[in-house]
Amino acid sequence: MSVRRPLSFAVLFLLAATTALAMSSGPGTPPPPIGTPDKPDIPSGSDAVHGVATARQEAEQSYALSYEEVGKGNQDLEDGKAKNAGKHFRRALDHGEKAVLLDERYHEAWNLVGYSARRLGDYDQAFKAYDKCLSIKPDYAPAREYLGEAWLEKGDTKKAREQLVWLEHLGATVERKTLKDRFDAWTAAHPDSSAAPAAKPATTDSTNATGARSSGN
Repeated sequence: MSVRRPLSFAVLFLLAATTALAMSSGPGTPPPPIGTPDKPDIPSGSDAVHGVATARQEAEQSYALSYEEVGKGNQDLEDGKAKNAGKHFRRALDHGEKAVLLDERYHEAWNLVGYSARRLGDYDQAFKAYDKCLSIKPDYAPAREYLGEAWLEKGDTKKAREQLVWLEHLGATVERKTLKDRFDAWTAAHPDSSAAPAAKPATTDSTNATGARSSGN
């Protein structure tokens, strides 16, 4: 007779966090923690028997905590509580950094580090985190979108456009539309930028004069 093994505390925690956050997250929020609660990645051997969490499982717990703080920070921003939002993004960054320290190949966590750092205004760290994420998984569309947004916020429309091209190549229609909308909004707000649509050339006086002479002849 088979005996069904109860879910570990770590798995239950991730399941509860993911469910609650999925109900409250909105646009512009990094992807929720990814996992299969019914089939946790527990290795065979003594660790599995005694329920010892692997480094990856600990990293996923830190990611879940970081994701939760990001949700709270975004909500505070919507409510006009910028100071409180900064505290949540700082905690999110701390948890995200712990996640990538535990598992340096955790590309979703690197993306979350980049997002949190960008919210705190630390673009140097954000760019490094996004680059690390994409060095692990170049086709990770959320990081492409956020990297494009970061370059827009720095006024570099050329590099932002490069991410649009990437997203189109990947067929990531949702992320591409989000970035394209923000790109268009940015260029509309900065009509003097090189990314703004070029104005149609006005008819010159010499052309008018030539036409007048022709009609006079």
